[in-house]
Formats: sequence, C-alpha cells, structure tokens
Amino acid sequence: MRSSRTAQLGAVGVVAALVLVIVVGANALGIMGGSPSPSPVAQASTPPTTATTEPSATASPTASPSPTPVPTPTAVPTPVTVAAPLTGERVDPAIARRHPIAVMIDDLRPARPQSGLSQADVVWQAPAEGGIPRYMAIFQTELPKDIGPVRSSRYYYITWAAEWRAIYTHAGGSPQALNTLKSKGRGQYVYNLDAFRHPSAFRRIKTRSAPHNLYTTGPNLRKTGGAIGAKDQAYKAAWNFAPDVPLDQRPSGGSITVSYLANTITYKYDRTSNTYFRSVTGEAKQTDASNKQRIAPKNVIVMRMKFGPLGDNPHKGRLEADVIGSGKAWIATNGTTIVGTWKKTSVTAPTQFFDGQGKPVTLTIGQTFINVMQLSSPVSFKAGKPPAPASPVASPTPSQ
Repeated sequence: MRSSRTAQLGAVGVVAALVLVIVVGANALGIMGGSPSPSPVAQASTPPTTATTEPSATASPTASPSPTPVPTPTAVPTPVTVAAPLTGERVDPAIARRHPIAVMIDDLRPARPQSGLSQADVVWQAPAEGGIPRYMAIFQTELPKDIGPVRSSRYYYITWAAEWRAIYTHAGGSPQALNTLKSKGRGQYVYNLDAFRHPSAFRRIKTRSAPHNLYTTGPNLRKTGGAIGAKDQAYKAAWNFAPDVPLDQRPSGGSITVSYLANTITYKYDRTSNTYFRSVTGEAKQTDASNKQRIAPKNVIVMRMKFGPLGDNPHKGRLEADVIGSGKAWIATNGTTIVGTWKKTSVTAPTQFFDGQGKPVTLTIGQTFINVMQLSSPVSFKAGKPPAPASPVASPTPSQ
C-alpha cells in the first residue's frame, strides 16, 4: 500500500511539474489571455533582448531667427525756397511775396543809434535838408520788432519806394511829397502810411525827445499796410545776385568814405565775412539799437546825383533831385569796387546799375546800402590788397 501511494504521489508530481512547465511556457509565449507583466523572477531569468535600431531620419537644421525688420525712415521733404527779390537770399515763397515796407529813418546825432537798419534788405541814404542825410530802409525778408526813429517824407525817396510800390512809412513830409502821396499814395506809386493818419501803428519812446522818439514795428506796419490796400504778390528781382566769391579770391582790407553835411560814413571791408563794416560820425562801430548787431552790408553802392534847393520854404533848406535820369556810380562787392553808372527811366522803374562796359552788375547775395551823394560831396575809395596768387601744383616725378 505504502508503494502504491508513493507511486500515485510521484505521478501527481510529474503531472504538476508538466502543468507548471506548460503554464510558464504559455506565459512566456503570450498564449494565455491578456499580457500580464512578467514577474520579477521571470524578468531576471529572461535574457535581455537586443533591440533592432532603426536608422533615424537626418534632423532638419534649426532655422535662424528672422532679423527684426528695420522700419524705413520717412523721407523728409526738402523745403521749397525761392530767391528773395531784394537780396537774392533763399527764403520761403510766402516771404518772397510779402509786400515790401519802406520806412523813413532819422539820421541826426540825437537819433543814433537807429533801430532796424541791420534787418533791412536795402537801405537808401541821401541828403534831406541842406545836406543833412536821412535813411529809407526797405524790409521784406525780415520784420523787425523795433524800427526808428521815423521821420518825414521827401519826393525822391517816394520814387525809390515806388520801384516796389512799397508800403511807404513816414511822419509828415514836405508839401511836394505830401501832394504826391495824396494823388499817388493808394498803390499808384506807393501805399501811403503816414504816422499822423495811422497813429495806432506807432509809439513814442521815453528815452529820447521829439522828433527823434517815434518808433514802430515790422508786424504793425505789415498789418496796417494790408488795411490800406497793400497785398502780397509775386515780385521780380530788379538786380542780379550771386553767392560770395571763395575766400582765396577776396582782397584784404580796403575802405570807402562818403561825407554828408552832418555825417561821415566809412565802410571797411572784412575779408572773412565778405561784408563792409560801417562806421558813422559818433559811432566807430555802427550798431542796430534793437539787436546790438553790427551794421555790415554785403554790397555798397555810391551814386552821384544833382540836388538843388526845393524853394518851398527857405528856412527848411529842403532839396529836390534829378532822380529820373542817369549818372556816375561806384559798385563795391566781394571787396572790389568798380566804376559804372546808374539809370532810372521813370518813377516806378527800378534804379539799375551798370559796369564800365554798360552791362548790368552782379551783386553778392545779401543786404545792400546805397549812398546817394550830391555832385560836390566828398567820396573816396581805398583799394584792398589783392589776394595772393595760387601756388602752382608741382607735377609728380615719374618713377624710374
């Protein structure tokens, strides 16, 4: 019995072992349902499987970041400019269309220094009473905040202002001048702006005594001129202008001296600035009282003209002049003075200047002072030292 039981137990053990093997093999082969995770023992006893490596695709290069676009700067338009008719300077078109303003300015010693002369485009100076001079300043490109002292009118000044049909500013005048302004002062010759008729455009300063204390401003005159009919318009230049000559072509020194009854004026040429520094009796360096700027025009013209007693009042010594016609003139610009002529054919025609061959002169761009002298008045000129000749450029030595 004992042997039979043993045999049965052995048979059972064999069967159990076979079942275990089948189960283990099935699990290993994945035959049984599901895919349970292998036990740690099975993992440990199972040899590692060598994975087959698939060739990987070549990695695409990383694209560089796009640069930040730089905004295209907005083009700034070049300002449009035109040549100012009285100076040749480049200015805004609206400035070149401004109605010119002519102002009579005192030149007696108590009136010095005057205000506004440095900012005028053109300044005329001529004898007014018995040889005592007076200025007429013409403004267009600049409108000074102070102009004066304002004085009375004379007929020949009206004819120079009439060349632009200017807003003619004065305080009274000779009977001859006032009669002309009465009949021709609404644009026929000029636009008559008399301080006695338009007092609101003027003021009296307290630091000087009458009649040397009447002052005005450019904006006031422009506003009042518009009210009496003066309109802006296109103007044609009466003279030719050109830029300064180069520094190495300018002379050194030189001067011009003219004498009126109560004022001697000297111009000294300054090579660096290409201007003529102005001095007057009592002022070694003539300056503008309004801005302390030295009076130094680019061009100086001296013209001879016949003057005689007007005869309207023997106590006043007023003069008349042969303003329509022609005569001798000296034209100084770029440090050089030439002898020529002046010519004016009618009241409203421009005064023109010609060289010795009768050709129109060319002035330097900028301010012009014109000194009108009686036939017998002293006038003198001193030439400057000519510029040094340019050194010749040596030819290069040929290589051996």
